[in-house]
Amino acid sequence: MAFFDVSVTIRAAMPVFPGNPPVSVTQHQRIADGAPANVGRLDAGLHTGTHVDAPRHFVDGAAGAEALPLDVLVGPALVVDATAAPGDLDAAAIDALAIPQGTQRVLLHTRNSALWAHAEFAEDFVAIAADGARRLIALGARLVGIDYLSVGDPAAHHALIAAGVVPLEGIDLSVVPAGAYELLCLPLKIEGADGAPARVLLRTL
Repeated sequence: MAFFDVSVTIRAAMPVFPGNPPVSVTQHQRIADGAPANVGRLDAGLHTGTHVDAPRHFVDGAAGAEALPLDVLVGPALVVDATAAPGDLDAAAIDALAIPQGTQRVLLHTRNSALWAHAEFAEDFVAIAADGARRLIALGARLVGIDYLSVGDPAAHHALIAAGVVPLEGIDLSVVPAGAYELLCLPLKIEGADGAPARVLLRTL
């Protein structure tokens, strides 16, 4: 049994989605300054690095991050090699991946995983098109993960959220072979939050 940690490291020099706050990690108090302990401070958006979107991200008054269903966040998952896709994953591209019907947790490994080496946000990242999102829903997906900071445009988000699908964004699948795993996705339990950073592991079966 082995684990893959597919979470990206939160650091000051990391890409963030346009319009989101940058990451700042500073010292609030220091032993060197006479404090009894070192205490750091993190300033970042809720959609920083590896994170999960709550329904409230796109629907006012909807459930927050504290209500994300654990039975969806933990369980069997399929890592799918989509690195050959030249652009956004529309319905035809999803069909070409031959994802088995009934796959509840789909993690899409695209060329995006190589983008984590760059501090600047990459505008040309591979996203899921709205019709691609609907195809994943039709396959029975309850969680859809992608290896950059957004699964797609608002239409793709709305399609997934309306169907009760959890979007997992910002994973790094660069060293993970395609295949079946157990997903362990634990977002921070933040009341009323529209999203939450998460530590995400894949365990080999």
